[in-house]
Amino acid sequence: MATNNPRSAAFAVSKRALQHCRTSRTASSSPALQCARTFATTPAKAQNESSSKIDQLSRRVEDSERPDDLKSQRPRWSYTPEAMKAPFSPHITKKPSRSVWHVNSDPKKLDQMYVRFLGRDGDKLMPEEIKWLAVTHKSFDYGRRGFNDRLAFLGRQAVVLEVAQSILSAAPKPGAVVADEFNRQPFEHPALARLDNFNAQLPHDVVSREKIEQLAIDVGLDKVLRWKPRLPENLAGSGVQVVLNGAVHAIIGAISLQHGAEVAGKIVRERILSQLVLQ
Repeated sequence: MATNNPRSAAFAVSKRALQHCRTSRTASSSPALQCARTFATTPAKAQNESSSKIDQLSRRVEDSERPDDLKSQRPRWSYTPEAMKAPFSPHITKKPSRSVWHVNSDPKKLDQMYVRFLGRDGDKLMPEEIKWLAVTHKSFDYGRRGFNDRLAFLGRQAVVLEVAQSILSAAPKPGAVVADEFNRQPFEHPALARLDNFNAQLPHDVVSREKIEQLAIDVGLDKVLRWKPRLPENLAGSGVQVVLNGAVHAIIGAISLQHGAEVAGKIVRERILSQLVLQ
């Protein structure tokens, strides 16, 4: 029995030590779990704080753009946002007279142009903001009120499509079939018979820049165009032809987005191609 007492005492001591280690291990692991929980919720808090800061910033911008009730009633196209204005202009103009260029700001004059170009009720085919955007070049107000580059790209594709279809649907043109110099016989099919019309006429021959420019001048688009020429005394040297072509295509692109390709194609056929044939 005497030999068993030390063993039992040692067993009791080791058991107590093991219990102490287990409790200390649990106590040391709980702060880590708490820290993990804290770090897990930190991104959500940061996200909420950042979103609240963004909301506050947007409210400040809106307040700066609308300092009074009269200003809040103005349409977006009619003024430059206050947050996009610099306290001074970094541009140094050699001739201050070239910085002066007046553009149209009368909605009635713009509507009259749309009626002449698109026909009756042409001024009602698009919202007010889109009507102004379609006639705004990126040189106007440094592009701070939007510009028509993307609308012009879409409208140009619609015009080329309609012109290509008109060439394909036309009767075989003289000189369209070119004889092969090696006397080879290509594959022939009724559906492919009029593809040779492209040998005699291409879309850019029908809707050339000169013709589109003249059409724009005839409907008065040059009087309502919003742009800033580099040389006010030399509009041709400032690229007025390219700007007018872009505005015409932008109007077609806006109609295509607003009413679909079918309506845009009809307007191209009736209001552009029919007028260019008469020129």
